[in-house]
Amino acid sequence: MFFNKKEGSPSENSIVLPLLPLRDIVVFPHMVVPLFVGRDRSVKALELAAKSGKTIFLASQKNAQQTSPKRDDIFSIGTVAHIIQMLKLPDNTIKVFVEGKHRGRICNYQDDDDFFMVEVEPLEEEIDEREVEVQGLVRSLKSVFENYLNYNKKLSQDFIASAREISDPSRLSDTIAGHLSLKVGDKQHLLEQTSPVSRLEKLLEIMQSEIEIAEIEKRIRERVKKQMEKSQKEYYLSEQMRAIQKEMGEKDDFKNEISELEEQLATKNMPQHAEAKVRKEIRKLKLMSPMSAEATVVRNYIDWFLVLPWSELSRSELTIDDAQRILDEDHYGLKEVKERIVEYLAVQRLAAKTKGPILCLVGPPGVGKTSLAKSVARATGREFVRISLGGVRDEAEIRGHRRTYIGALPGKIIQSMKKVQTINPIMLLDEVDKMSADFRGDPAAALLEVLDPEQNHTFNDHYLDVDYDLSQVLFITTANTLHGIPAPLQDRMEIIRLPGYTELEKLRIAEQFLVPKQLEFHGLAPENVRLPRGALARIIRRYTREAGVRNLEREIAKIYRKVARQMVAGKLSGKLEIGPKHLGTYLGVPKFRYGMKEEKERTGIATGLAWTEFGGELLFVEVALMPGAGKLTVTGKLGEVMQESAHASMSYVRSRAWRFGLKDDFYNKIDIHIHVPEGATPKDGPSAGVTMTSAIISALTKRPLPGDVAMTGEITLRGRVLPIGGLKEKLLAAKRGLVARVIIPRENEKDLKEAPGQIRRGLEIVPVEHMDEVIRILFGEMDQGVYPESAADLDSAAHMKQ
Repeated sequence: MFFNKKEGSPSENSIVLPLLPLRDIVVFPHMVVPLFVGRDRSVKALELAAKSGKTIFLASQKNAQQTSPKRDDIFSIGTVAHIIQMLKLPDNTIKVFVEGKHRGRICNYQDDDDFFMVEVEPLEEEIDEREVEVQGLVRSLKSVFENYLNYNKKLSQDFIASAREISDPSRLSDTIAGHLSLKVGDKQHLLEQTSPVSRLEKLLEIMQSEIEIAEIEKRIRERVKKQMEKSQKEYYLSEQMRAIQKEMGEKDDFKNEISELEEQLATKNMPQHAEAKVRKEIRKLKLMSPMSAEATVVRNYIDWFLVLPWSELSRSELTIDDAQRILDEDHYGLKEVKERIVEYLAVQRLAAKTKGPILCLVGPPGVGKTSLAKSVARATGREFVRISLGGVRDEAEIRGHRRTYIGALPGKIIQSMKKVQTINPIMLLDEVDKMSADFRGDPAAALLEVLDPEQNHTFNDHYLDVDYDLSQVLFITTANTLHGIPAPLQDRMEIIRLPGYTELEKLRIAEQFLVPKQLEFHGLAPENVRLPRGALARIIRRYTREAGVRNLEREIAKIYRKVARQMVAGKLSGKLEIGPKHLGTYLGVPKFRYGMKEEKERTGIATGLAWTEFGGELLFVEVALMPGAGKLTVTGKLGEVMQESAHASMSYVRSRAWRFGLKDDFYNKIDIHIHVPEGATPKDGPSAGVTMTSAIISALTKRPLPGDVAMTGEITLRGRVLPIGGLKEKLLAAKRGLVARVIIPRENEKDLKEAPGQIRRGLEIVPVEHMDEVIRILFGEMDQGVYPESAADLDSAAHMKQ
């Protein structure tokens, strides 16, 4: 040990020692402790002490976070210690064992360039003459220490055994103080006490406090354990922490959570009635136990209110022209839908507040109903959300469950509003015709409120149980047919029919949309492969039969997959053009046939026009006569309506037999068989009435029907020709089948405007009002009798003929 005494030092016993600042630890006299030293200045101080008597001064830092403490950052009272052992570790840190000798006070700092050298004055222990009182304190401390051991099982047995043997009050107080789990400030306060009696009294106070806290912890653990059930065991530690905080009067996490909910509510621009509901639930939540099941339900309920949009709007800077351009970019045709959307946007610009329209897109699969709704969202600059209603049979899917049920949630409408976070999204209700009802309710009935512009501003979800405004949502529903949608629901929607694409429209869609899309998808370029219009037309006619273009896209993708394989295999060089004659190589044998006109005039075979979900088709009606007793047979998988049309046609012919040169009882000696080919395909509808009548007359009169004439129209018993639907598709089928003339009901003449000029060009379209006009066109002038208006007139006409 070195005593480099300096002139003018405060004490004769002062010594100059290297200083080792300590972080988060206080070393007491008589205490052996390992230290890990890594700071450069501290390492140099240790090395000097090891060379110069192995004595060093240990003092704690006031702030343990400081890596380079200054003089003012170190406590002035510390411990003079002896270095027992030093060990250098692989990471260049030093592990040193030191033993505290006695207290000391820093009188002066000598040098602090490389490390601190300090002048230390030893602190003498105060001697208390009250020996009996000191011994009483020692016994009290040992008794309290024994009691403390019952609550603290972390102290080593060696330390406990040595503490029990100590009788010196100074050493006993320092030994116990060094091993208690106290804050650095509390330990430093004990170190600065030079009176053993003061240290004993302070230690008694600290240990009594620790015992009280330990007893409180024990009571809390016992109380929590009694209240716990098996399902709550995983929350044991967190509950114990909360209970401790409650016992100590500190604010717990549950109160913080309630404060956060109140802050979120203050920032929400919520309607008054909804805000009042949330505040009431928060007041209720404050009175509940945080771990109770009811508290969880209330907290989830409040969260739903806070995450829903109440006033947030999607703002769009798009002009009307921009919206029209986007709609045209995404879809070809569909003029009526696009016009309706652009009209809505125009009204929205002029009116301060408008109600969102409710559109119902009805059409066969693959015509672009769902993708059109996405395009509308892009054109209007709004958020888009889709709800699939196919197979939904529970009314709660729409309006939610009441909170009394376990696991209750809002319905799909409110959940979708949470997802988009605006009050004016585009909401697509897909497959609205595929819903069904059971004992849990009818979801279609629940939609009546959602899709009613006069009611949906106060939509009431069962879970929220408050009014929610849906009036600014633009609802778009889709369906394949209307008969699956209840009439009251249809009445609330603006129905827009998408009848399916004509062949020309499919060609345009394939050229402008499908081919470029599939080229990019398969990593090809227009320079690699080309599908000419003729090949596309053949794919449409012979490889697909659909109203939309979904299968057409699949067939095009199939071709490009094979081309991509050829390119990767190195079998393709230059640009490949796939013409109609090459399609068999890529797509195989054609899957469908399409109708062509009869090449020759034939008796008893009439060419009709039919509408299907896949477009228009030529429909051939064949009539055969056989000896019999007046039986009428109808085959070809015809529906009930079509069979009734056949009977109506036969009744018309029988009522006019005299005009066609037939005997009045002609039907008693023959059987008539009406057949419509392609018997595996279901057929129905009244529009084949004119075709059937013409075929029956041709068969009975042995007059052939022209092969280049097609016809459509419903017939009455009096011979009137009634209007039909799907005229555009039927004309397209006639055009495709090389028909020259088409006979249509006169009432359908107005619908010719919907048919593109490309379809009408080259077709002679003949409107008729009565079957007499059809007969004149097909067979020329026949016997000009007067049409009998009654049974008496019929007898008179028969008499005139005789």
